[in-house]
Amino acid sequence: MKAYLLTCLSLIICLQLHAQNHEESNYDESKVPAYTLPDVLKASDNNTIKNKRTWEKIRRPEVLTLFEDNIYGQVPKSFEDIRFSVLSEDKSSMNGKAHRKEVLIEVFNKNKSVKINLVLFTPNNASKPAPAFLLINNRGKENTDPSRKIISEFWPAEVVIDAGYAIAAFHVSDLAPDNKDEFINGVMQLYPEQLKADNGMRAIGAWGWGASRVMDYFETDSQIDKKRVALTGHSRGGKASLWAAAQDQRFAMCITNCSGSTGAALARRQFGERVRRINTSFPHWFNTNYKKYNDHEELLPVDQHMLISLIAPRPVYATNASEDLWADPTGTFLSLKNAEGVYSLYGLKSKLPEVPPGLNTPVIESPLAYHNREGKHDMTVYDWTQFIRFADYHFGKGR
Repeated sequence: MKAYLLTCLSLIICLQLHAQNHEESNYDESKVPAYTLPDVLKASDNNTIKNKRTWEKIRRPEVLTLFEDNIYGQVPKSFEDIRFSVLSEDKSSMNGKAHRKEVLIEVFNKNKSVKINLVLFTPNNASKPAPAFLLINNRGKENTDPSRKIISEFWPAEVVIDAGYAIAAFHVSDLAPDNKDEFINGVMQLYPEQLKADNGMRAIGAWGWGASRVMDYFETDSQIDKKRVALTGHSRGGKASLWAAAQDQRFAMCITNCSGSTGAALARRQFGERVRRINTSFPHWFNTNYKKYNDHEELLPVDQHMLISLIAPRPVYATNASEDLWADPTGTFLSLKNAEGVYSLYGLKSKLPEVPPGLNTPVIESPLAYHNREGKHDMTVYDWTQFIRFADYHFGKGR
């Protein structure tokens, strides 16, 4: 009974803190401060970037380093060994429509290892390697149930298979448990030096690192079209999908769903969740240097339009939900708009309107795509239906 009461008390305190956090936040557009975004096309020597060659050779590496040093942390590039093993498979899953594999990805470094458990379904009617959606799953593992006894809107695998795509997922806890005290029990064990560095990798970086290790596996699986993999994430998983796609150019497309602060939304708008709040609530997500910008977003050398720009020329789809002002729908749309200049270096013209589109009015046929769904902070079949349309447009419906 005592333990039960303590649990209830803890829950009440958490709910009160959550409510207080939201009350402290700005949801009034008239209270958004005047701000000037860093110019993504102006290099550190103050020269303007005018072509994709200069972007790729000079400015892109600068911007990537700024994000590493000030927000997400370094991403280790090397490890001693990686091994793949199929633990279980069913070639007639989903009533014969799909081939299910449960794959163990084990990575070794410094006498330690980390195990990533991948759930993968590929369509049985595919005549050639299938393009794939990979989800960084930050919700309960039951959402990606390999047995399909539990079918969740968050990961509607049947809908994706019916559309001709493979669909895969791994859980963030395999890489870094989402807890300030336990996040070190995963990838960080392989790279302990990162914990000592102010610009060292933390949980968001670890989850993105894990997505790249799944990509390593995809390159060995003949059923997957490794040139057409869309990396997807919701909320904190959506932050990680952006960072992973910026780091790893093997991902052909990035989809970030309701990712908000330090995801797709502009920090300088100070709307919804701000830098101090996210650093206080989740101190294990970003590097130590990021804490210097608590209440001082204007001092950041980057903003999130620059993160989206790092993914160019690959397509990016960002979403929001009407009741999720915490994730700043307008700020997300403006991030995409302010990344258009880099996409134009590649001759890619954004078809986003000048102002955010209405609810449930997705802009699909564009390298920078967006929708604001009616509803709450979630990922739904409606969202996935638009993601499939986006992939159809960029990957080719005939595939």
